[in-house]
Amino acid sequence: MQRPRLSFWQIWNMSFGFFGIQFGWGLQMANMSAIYQYLGAKESELAVLWLAAPLTGLLVQPVIGYASDRTWGRLGRRRPYFLVGALLASLALIAMPNSGALWTAAGLLWILDASINITMEPFRAFVGDLLPAEQRKSGFAMQSLLIGLGAVLSSSLPYVLTKWFHLANNSGSSVIPRTVQVSFYIGSAALILAVLYTIGTTKEYPPEDPEAFARMRSEAGGMSHVALEIVQGIFSMPKAMRKLALVQFFTWFALFCMWIYFVPAVATKVFGGRPGSAEYQAGSEWGGVCFSIYNGTAFVFAFVLLGLVGVFSARGIHRVCLVCGGTGLILAVALHEQHWLVGSMILVGIAWASILSMPYAMLSNAIPGHKMGFYMGVFNFFIVIPQILASLGLGPLMKAVLGDNPMNAVLLGGGSMILAGLCVSFVPGDVETALEPEPPVRVPEQATS
Repeated sequence: MQRPRLSFWQIWNMSFGFFGIQFGWGLQMANMSAIYQYLGAKESELAVLWLAAPLTGLLVQPVIGYASDRTWGRLGRRRPYFLVGALLASLALIAMPNSGALWTAAGLLWILDASINITMEPFRAFVGDLLPAEQRKSGFAMQSLLIGLGAVLSSSLPYVLTKWFHLANNSGSSVIPRTVQVSFYIGSAALILAVLYTIGTTKEYPPEDPEAFARMRSEAGGMSHVALEIVQGIFSMPKAMRKLALVQFFTWFALFCMWIYFVPAVATKVFGGRPGSAEYQAGSEWGGVCFSIYNGTAFVFAFVLLGLVGVFSARGIHRVCLVCGGTGLILAVALHEQHWLVGSMILVGIAWASILSMPYAMLSNAIPGHKMGFYMGVFNFFIVIPQILASLGLGPLMKAVLGDNPMNAVLLGGGSMILAGLCVSFVPGDVETALEPEPPVRVPEQATS
């Protein structure tokens, strides 16, 4: 017996926390390179300073997935992790724009990323826990929609505060503009409130077989046992998961190239500024607007995805979207005029909507339900490993090959995303259907609302 189908608003409620999570991510993606440069970082140092993002994901997500599979209490299975991570991330967002030194900002990024990962990882498993197989594509598309909404608001926030609310950028002794500081404070509130909304409106299904669940919990050992299970899980991944891993590798290498270097490229190569100049600040704010545009496109295109998933395969949708995104990044290098960048970011936004939903929809049908959180965490390896390689390798590559030109790094990202689209063809077609029938489940006493 499958889980009961949920309504649009039930799926909205269970996904709404992602709005807040992405508000935090969006502020980071659009502003961290500029914050680092305000505090004295050079362009060749940016990639390694971003190492916190992928490395915390590598360390945190599999462990949280493993632990949440074995958790049950008053708040349920996944929701305790939503709450703890959101509280910590909100505090880090408040502290980040008050950094007085480069090492402080770098350390706070580690705390922020670890905290967001604690919250985010169980949200992916949440869809597999609560939705029947035929609704999972819709569930992940809804997450994509809310991620787009959160990111579009957060990425453009410093620009909006400057142009619409005329907030002065005199921040006293801080070199970080006042608009950036206020944006992070708003992001802190948005993150915790959105996660609390999901916690308060969505209940979870208790373990179907309490005795089997108790045995699974009792078999869980310390960190060495967790590490052993993670290694075993990697080598025993379903075939479809291995093929999806290749797609994810090239996709997220491309995204990391964009996140690190697009804003500095716009600020220095399009606006002709240098860190600390008015031109650089204007360029970095416009880069945030560009990020807002691709996230806004993802928000709108998520509605389109909700319709497309009923007609086309997830593989076909994802292949076309990735090629669009890669083309957009390549065009960003060629167009070199601030308003023409809007068109390239629209193409990137189409890809982003699919990246946030289709791989997880395919994966959730290829892995056993009782290990949903664990395998979602392991799958994250193939998001963070390319980012770690980019963090360690792009700095030397910038000096040796790319001529310290951030636009060249964006071009490299475009080629990588197109390659990811071509790799979708290797994913087997059976990811479109559930791996096996779902076991009978007991409806919770307090239904999802």
